[in-house]
Amino acid sequence: MTQGQPGLRERKKQQTRRKLMVVAVELFEERGYDKVSVAEIAAAADVSKMTVFNYCGSKEGILVGALEDHVDDVARAVRERAPGESVVHAVRRQFLACVDAFDPAVGMSDEPFVLRMRRLIIETPALLARAREIAHRSEWLLAEELATSVTPGDRETAHIVAGQLIGLRYSLVALNHRRLLAGEPAASFVDEARALAQRAFDSLEFGLGDYGAERPATDG
Repeated sequence: MTQGQPGLRERKKQQTRRKLMVVAVELFEERGYDKVSVAEIAAAADVSKMTVFNYCGSKEGILVGALEDHVDDVARAVRERAPGESVVHAVRRQFLACVDAFDPAVGMSDEPFVLRMRRLIIETPALLARAREIAHRSEWLLAEELATSVTPGDRETAHIVAGQLIGLRYSLVALNHRRLLAGEPAASFVDEARALAQRAFDSLEFGLGDYGAERPATDG
């Protein structure tokens, strides 16, 4: 086994999870999320119902479980930042690297299957609620990291900063998804997405200052 690559058991698990996602998306699109059971998904994927729960945890987890793989991304970026690197800079660097890589974790993948999954999540209350729960856990994990390694003894500030960082990323990802679901190829707006992210992180790093103090002139 090559170092850094998953072993046979992990590869088989990834293949099974992928198969379950493909089958579930087909069934959900055809009949609606609420009208498809875990047992039916398992039968269509030719696995046991127990395998679905072992690999995905729940019916929602079949699709939203992919987000679980990234729940610690921001906290890890802070934990592994270079000596002397600020928290905002570390999170900015990680986000921009994902934009440049067209990573689905930041809403930059226009692969048709990824878009089908994203549309289902947005349009299905149970899936959307689970996705938001994962975002909240990302915020909590980041707050814990900040409270441990950045501001020991000041958990309140850690949670405030975590909320700002995760909220900023959530908004940027949502805007990227909106453009993808409107039919724009990711490559057509990657430069704009990068520039917008830069401005957004600048606003967090340097403050909003007098933003909104001067109102634009209106006719009449």
